[in-house]
Amino acid sequence: MEFIKMENDRAQFPFPYQPYNIQEQFMKSLYSALDQGKVGIFESPTGTGKSLSLICGALSWLTDYEERRRQEASVLLQGGEAALATSTSQSSTTSSSVEPDWITDFVQKKAERDLVSKLKEEELKRKRREERLEMIRNNVQLKYALKRKGCEDNEAFKLLQLSKEEQTEIPEDQEDDELIIAEYESDDESKRKSRFCEAEDDEDDELVEEHVTKIYYCSRTHSQLAQFVHEVQKSPFNKDISLVTLGSRQNLCINEEVRRLGSIQRINDRCMEMQKNKHEKQIHEEGVKRKRALAKTVCPYNKISALQEMRDEILGTVHDIEELLKLGRETHSCPYYATRLAIPPAQLVVLPYQMVLHEATRKAAGVKLKGQVVIIDEAHNLSDTLSCIHSAELTGAQLCRAYSQLTQYADRYKSRLKAKNLMYIKQILFVIEGLVRVLGGKVGHNPQSQTTQTGTEMLTINNFLFKAQIDNINLFKLQKYFEKSLISRKLGAFVEKYAGSGVSLHTQTNSNKENRRTEGLNRFLQTLQNNPSTAPVSSSDQQGSVETEKVLSASPMMQVEGFFMALTNSNTDGRLVVHRQGTLSESTIKFLLLNPAVHFAQVLKECRAVIIAGGTMQPVSDFKQELLFSAGVGEERITEFSCGHVIPPENILPLILCSGPSGQELDFTFQNRDSPHMMNETGRILSNICNVVPGGVVCFFPSYEYSRRIIAHWEASGALTRLANKKKIFQEPKAASQVEQVLSEFSRCIQRCALDSGGLTGALLFSVVGGKMSEGINFSDDLGRCVVMVGMPYPNIKSPELQEKMSYLDKHLPHIGGRTPGQALIENVCMKAVNQSIGRAIRHRSDYSSIVLCDRRYSRPATFSKLPTWIKDRTSIYTTFGPAFSAMRKFFLEKKHTQM
Repeated sequence: MEFIKMENDRAQFPFPYQPYNIQEQFMKSLYSALDQGKVGIFESPTGTGKSLSLICGALSWLTDYEERRRQEASVLLQGGEAALATSTSQSSTTSSSVEPDWITDFVQKKAERDLVSKLKEEELKRKRREERLEMIRNNVQLKYALKRKGCEDNEAFKLLQLSKEEQTEIPEDQEDDELIIAEYESDDESKRKSRFCEAEDDEDDELVEEHVTKIYYCSRTHSQLAQFVHEVQKSPFNKDISLVTLGSRQNLCINEEVRRLGSIQRINDRCMEMQKNKHEKQIHEEGVKRKRALAKTVCPYNKISALQEMRDEILGTVHDIEELLKLGRETHSCPYYATRLAIPPAQLVVLPYQMVLHEATRKAAGVKLKGQVVIIDEAHNLSDTLSCIHSAELTGAQLCRAYSQLTQYADRYKSRLKAKNLMYIKQILFVIEGLVRVLGGKVGHNPQSQTTQTGTEMLTINNFLFKAQIDNINLFKLQKYFEKSLISRKLGAFVEKYAGSGVSLHTQTNSNKENRRTEGLNRFLQTLQNNPSTAPVSSSDQQGSVETEKVLSASPMMQVEGFFMALTNSNTDGRLVVHRQGTLSESTIKFLLLNPAVHFAQVLKECRAVIIAGGTMQPVSDFKQELLFSAGVGEERITEFSCGHVIPPENILPLILCSGPSGQELDFTFQNRDSPHMMNETGRILSNICNVVPGGVVCFFPSYEYSRRIIAHWEASGALTRLANKKKIFQEPKAASQVEQVLSEFSRCIQRCALDSGGLTGALLFSVVGGKMSEGINFSDDLGRCVVMVGMPYPNIKSPELQEKMSYLDKHLPHIGGRTPGQALIENVCMKAVNQSIGRAIRHRSDYSSIVLCDRRYSRPATFSKLPTWIKDRTSIYTTFGPAFSAMRKFFLEKKHTQM
């Protein structure tokens, strides 16, 4: 194991192998940023060991920080005890001559006593935590004082057994107890809280944990998180770090009955219902007869002792999500709740973006950022991610369904709901009615048959509220009501119970109790179908009816709740896009967040340090302006680090082509790119490239539509056949589920061609910038010997959302370099997408590849400067095709001779 000492011997970086120089620099800069509480922007190209550098640098700092705190506490404790002893001694010597005032003496020594007591308590907790972890890691079976909880678990087991016995008919007015909203009390009216695992007032309850100093590592996808965990497992910290991986219920649930529900909303609803039933069961008075119906919805995997056992297993060994699921099944314990229990004592918490960046999700997961470190990896799209997480959209069909469902819910249970609940429900219905009115429709009628005047309208939040005539409603109070009453979940359970797969969507003539009970809901659901006829239907129609039923049975109230929350943003930070599309059902209202910094500010304020990392973070200046300065972060708190690639300069050949083989200027502007001459020239460029490049070539087009048009043109002209004679052609699939299959076939084809000296020389993959293969996919080695970028993927400037965003930036951000912030946004969006796509090829030190940018606009200084430094420094601009082709042929001939 190699060690790198920091200046003044402040830290050592354990590393599994001799690190590259850029990795040493990365870890030193990271350590310094964490130690000084900075906001760090770290750029390290893929293939340079960024994850391992983050792990070893950050965990080295955490180890040193904890040791330093331990030493400081020890010094303070010694000093405090000495001060108390001195004070006591002085009091004793003066007591014979002067009677001491014990009250004054008490006041004087209170601070010292409190400090010593606090330090002793913290030291005791730390020792207990370390001893317990040591016992866990040595596989010593821990015993807990769980007499009370053991009784509760036995009780749950008995109830589960009873639920399997014969069922008795429960009176109709009692069987829906779990669907009734509890009496609502606002914050002003009640101080009492009750949440899962808040039996923490027990003195000997080992679930009482305070949050230790920790690092939250978040990334975009679960696969990226799993990859990071595997890097931790390979690191020197594998045996010493307490790590927990968080995920959604959909990812971590092991209850097959719940998993079968499919959608994340249904899984969440069912799980929350089970938690509520368990909690209600726990607080029932002894001897009170329990209804058997409750036992059906108590989850058998949520036993405290099993959760504790799994929590300790998690803390003792580094697990990824797949291993957590396996462990949960072995211990018969819920991985979702066991991981939440493991958060407070964990040193490294690995979690998706949303759990850190969205405040409500953060609180629900038990994530506390105060004084902690957050590392946001793959952060090149952080601004867009924040905007997406905090935006919301509703269709006219969703609004009408929500209105109908809530109306029927209120009508059914109006005699059992408290007056305050009914008042808030009426307010929600009033707001929904106003939203439908803005779209040009009316509630209570079929949204598919209601026509609306086509058009798009952009409104500020205040103007939208006035237009909807809901400006007199306190949306903040409604938001609190949604949060505390769980009405969205109650309504979801109500709809699922009475509009499930067993209930027909058509009008029934039968008059049994079940049909009478659901008649109103069925009547509305029927109106939402394209063909509401009750006539016999064909098998294909029946299949469509089943699909419709699945869609319609889910409650859209969760989306309505999210939209209400969005409307509580500041008037200047967002806009409402009202998009009418001819019918009410297809028309939409979308909340567009213009200022993502307002939601990022809380993270930056609470955390000790925030590290924003990515393979390509360019352009950093605009990133800082929009996301950091706007959030109130001063320049002095920001630190930047950018390193080159580990590959030698001769292993990469980036080219900018300004013209093609026939001399046609390459200008893929919207006006020119559809011309036959431009399409033919692009085909000739690809044909020449395929002649000299071995293995795989990946060609990126600016959009799916242009990809379709140019490939159709080549098919008609015969250019596609000529390309297929040299390399087998693959296209990016439309369905995400088919990506793995296409990549697998693409890889196998290249491997076969490498072994076969005749015939095809490899494969050509047509992909799209911003598509399924432009990010997170590795085209290493022979899979990506050349990446071709056709044109520049500028966003649609006519988009109302983009125009509003540009207008907002122009108004609130300074103009730099003679360009407006809005113009800079367009260029930045384009170049971020380009940088992500061309970074797919070079994946490790000995890899090599060529990058071909086909458009003269890439040679413009402002555009050229936004390429990643490690590519930009090695890029050549060619005004004619001949010299570029010669350079490419020479590059691959040299690589061929080197490998022989």
